[in-house]
Amino acid sequence: MTSIRVQVMGIVNVTPDSFSDGGRHEDAAAAVAHAMRLVDQGADILDVGGESTRPSAEPVAEADEIARTVPVIAAIREQWLGPISIDTLKPGVARAAVAAGATMWNDVSALTGSPDSLAVAADLNCDVCLMHMKGEPRTMQADPRYDDVAAEVARYLADRAEAAMAAGVARNRIWLDPGLGFGKTAAHNLSLTKHLDRLVALGFPVLYGVSRKRTIQAVDPTATEALDRLGGSLALALEATRRGAAIVRVHDVRETVQALSLQSAVADAS
Repeated sequence: MTSIRVQVMGIVNVTPDSFSDGGRHEDAAAAVAHAMRLVDQGADILDVGGESTRPSAEPVAEADEIARTVPVIAAIREQWLGPISIDTLKPGVARAAVAAGATMWNDVSALTGSPDSLAVAADLNCDVCLMHMKGEPRTMQADPRYDDVAAEVARYLADRAEAAMAAGVARNRIWLDPGLGFGKTAAHNLSLTKHLDRLVALGFPVLYGVSRKRTIQAVDPTATEALDRLGGSLALALEATRRGAAIVRVHDVRETVQALSLQSAVADAS
């Protein structure tokens, strides 16, 4: 059996308040240096974000988000030809980022953040990742409830993919993300991971992102700090790829690439 190569998306946060590394790469030069380290460590894709979407996060003005992200994307593009994603809800930010060299729009609102989002995604003709989020960042963790979380998330994302294609986004440009931690409890996140095949069955590549999230602390109460959650991050990334995820979005690129390489080596062994 020959294993399928899973892509690793490295996280480049240009924010003062992201849950794991807020403020560490807020300066553009520091963010670019971090991005190039991730490339050296084996990242296939870089995901640049200028607005935190952690629980209770406050919105950022479009002009500020552009000022944070566009210079970073332009500088990365001068040094690297690989895929760059802009992590934003705003079509204006996505348009500016693609003009600067981004090749993908990673939208936690699944193109519902603005009435213009669907049309702009079609016009940009870039890859688009549609993520499920229940509520909005400021309120999404206020007692989220589902009857069947995997079925409801899959149904929602199938509908959003249809809406994107109806607006003119090519099917082969669409990725899906179950949105772990975005309006979900730890139990919901674990169930979504266990039943990821339901999302994979829709026929779009699935992006899975649980790196350093609090779901890990729910299983291991000693992992109170984000940097204490490497083992859990790796375990969940491997489980997700075993269940069909095509892309894992992570902070710890080197360790994830190594883990996936060993997983692949075992699959390819005689």
